[in-house]
Amino acid sequence: MTTIAANLQAVRDRIARAARDAGRAASDITLIAVSKTFPAGKIAEACAAGQRAFGENYVQEAVEKITLLSHLPLEWHFIGPIQSNKTRAIAGHFHWVHSMEREKIAVRLNEARPAGLPPLNVCIQVNVSGEGSKSGVAPGEELALARAIIALPRLRLRGLMAIPEPTPDIGLQRRRFALLRGIRDRLAAAGIALDTLSMGMSDDLEAAIAEGATMVRVGTAIFGQRKP
Repeated sequence: MTTIAANLQAVRDRIARAARDAGRAASDITLIAVSKTFPAGKIAEACAAGQRAFGENYVQEAVEKITLLSHLPLEWHFIGPIQSNKTRAIAGHFHWVHSMEREKIAVRLNEARPAGLPPLNVCIQVNVSGEGSKSGVAPGEELALARAIIALPRLRLRGLMAIPEPTPDIGLQRRRFALLRGIRDRLAAAGIALDTLSMGMSDDLEAAIAEGATMVRVGTAIFGQRKP
């Protein structure tokens, strides 16, 4: 196997073990390979090893790769901060957006989503660690944004996303992921049923799966360390 193929298998094995330990089915968890900064050839290599969902942070770089790889059956997830002047490119090229945090951006994405494409799948990003430098709505602010998104016909609200502050403390990892799960449950009680929890990365995917993650976003463990 190539290195990427071997790395993918190792990550899939981690997901399967974590799911088993949590009493869940590994098939209920989608692996998103975070390919930002890596060339299209590496994505094609991962695709050859069976990977279909890829996450990108930088719009111009992503659009170039999406265009180059348009012949492959790939699903593209935008996971970075969204600038207003990038909404048209995101709406026209991606299947999912995980990093929704402002109604203004939701409106722009809705207006820019081409009529020939299905509604854009959206997750609201929640700042579960309370970091001043981290994107996302504060816990408690998600309901108003969720209701605004639901009213937009070219968007489909699917779930919640979080990028907690890195910590080696497994208990703290789980508490932060449990906070996101609790927010999902509160939205359900308010009549907004969601099917996606996008949480967990290379260093904490086990804790995320234990707390109900349905998507994990893994880059380093698949593609290796990024160059500065």
